[in-house]
Amino acid sequence: MLNTKTVRESKGDKIFKYCVYLFVFLATIVVLYPLIYIISASVSSPQFVNSGEMWLLPKGITWEGYKTIFENKEIWTGYKNTIIYTGLGTFVNLAVTLPCAYALSRPDFYGKKFFMNFMLVTMFISGGLIPSYLLVKNLHMLDTIWAMIIPNAASVYNIVVTRSFFETTIPREMEEAAAIDGCSDFRLFFKIVLPLSMPIIAVMGLFYGVGHWNSYFNALVYLSEKSMYPLQMVLREILVLQDLSSNQMTSSSMADMLFSKQQLVQVIKYGVMLVSTLPIIVVYPFLQRYFVKGVMVGSLKG
Repeated sequence: MLNTKTVRESKGDKIFKYCVYLFVFLATIVVLYPLIYIISASVSSPQFVNSGEMWLLPKGITWEGYKTIFENKEIWTGYKNTIIYTGLGTFVNLAVTLPCAYALSRPDFYGKKFFMNFMLVTMFISGGLIPSYLLVKNLHMLDTIWAMIIPNAASVYNIVVTRSFFETTIPREMEEAAAIDGCSDFRLFFKIVLPLSMPIIAVMGLFYGVGHWNSYFNALVYLSEKSMYPLQMVLREILVLQDLSSNQMTSSSMADMLFSKQQLVQVIKYGVMLVSTLPIIVVYPFLQRYFVKGVMVGSLKG
């Protein structure tokens, strides 16, 4: 066995190694600095944030920004709506994507090339916003939960990745052996294929879940009732429109103070950034071990 300790690194190898370390160090700073800055700014005094005196660590710690955010009743309504849209929407996405991808991965599926090419066309050509709105309107889905779920029920890209995973990971011999034993197609899919496909299911669930969590465009187009707004639409009003008047639980004196001190708006903006991204940050570590494997295996064959 080769002893790695006896292998001498050349001058070029050492330079390359130090360059890699330097690159990783710089990349870490680039990634961590915005996150640390947002966390610090969300709990710092507004005057330090707006004057630029706070550039990394918090100064003049205050919780007024978070207090204002969580006293806003619409924030909690948006959280509830987003959780519903994300959970139900991801379930519908997986219920459409997995069977479709599995069917397209079967070599004995007649016409799969035609259906695959037909779906690929939709990645480059769409009906447009106005026809899509009229379709949703004619289906009586405006201002309903289905307007947030049905128009994005499937992604062709995700179907292609999932199909590639089934083709490269699920042994064809296993399917043939199950068929010889009398296993039906439905039982084969639910009892054998799905349990072996946890990596790609986790990846697709994360892709779809993050998409639903961050989605605001469908709500902007199809929803007019504020009680149906997802979290991103509520935060949009705070960040873009600065709609602080919607705070139902804040007293009138507090509201007057907020409007008189516009500096606090900047702190609130950093706070809502954390409020909106924290759930995804918490969930991701539990899916990380599936994420890399699923993406790599699913991308080997197109």
